Amino acid sequence: MTEAHHSEPPRVTISDPQLLRALAHPARLAIMEHLGSTEGGATATECAEVVGLSPSATSYHLRALARYGLVEEAPSRGDARERLWRSTMQSWSIDAGRGADPSVRDAERTLVEVFLARELERSRDWLRRAPDEPEEWYQNALLTDSMLLLTAEELAELNRAVLDLLRPYRKRSRPDPPPGARRVAVQYKALPLD
Repeated sequence: MTEAHHSEPPRVTISDPQLLRALAHPARLAIMEHLGSTEGGATATECAEVVGLSPSATSYHLRALARYGLVEEAPSRGDARERLWRSTMQSWSIDAGRGADPSVRDAERTLVEVFLARELERSRDWLRRAPDEPEEWYQNALLTDSMLLLTAEELAELNRAVLDLLRPYRKRSRPDPPPGARRVAVQYKALPLD
């Protein structure tokens, strides 16, 4: 995959068990998401507001992520006193591989379970807030489940098409979004059942 013209970090597939374990924490996933969608980086204090931790606890997680090369210090905004962090990846996926050692598969499973728990909490949060949302947001939010009958090749084609549809709306790709734009979490799973 090619890099975007405005020096976005590359998409990375993670299979190293140490990296998988380093990411398997809700705060670290939230930090990676925030830094991956923030142009120019963010301070530990700014990340702390997003993850709901103290700046010192967030700094600890940032240093842990940096130790594994997942984040790095970013250029200052002009005031050299503040320490900015940025993601080293535009986005990432995980793939321990079919023949991976059981400890690697366990690390992958742990990370996926943390990710799924985080996404489930987002859905529950929406359900709590939905009655108080503006009508246009309430009507256009979507939770759906579709049973499809596909070949492996059709599934690959569908996955590419969905990812292509999402790409122009990624927060990092829209430095000047239209008025009224909000962050929207889109989870997409396409899993064979039998």
